[in-house]
Amino acid sequence: MDRKKIIAGISLLALTGVIIYIWRRQRIHAVDELKAEQVAEHGYETAHDVLFPKARKRIKRHRYPRH
Repeated sequence: MDRKKIIAGISLLALTGVIIYIWRRQRIHAVDELKAEQVAEHGYETAHDVLFPKARKRIKRHRYPRH
């Protein structure tokens, strides 16, 4: 392969990575804005954690009974 093709391929991959990063960041920011709007609509007396509870996983301490 030609050196220019290798450099072009690497730069194309880097550009694609940057675009995906920016897209995901904007999408997360939009979701945060929607949550902030919902909290504002319900008023300050409603806590953020009541409107948007985080799912917690229960950790099993012992998978098998001890003998």
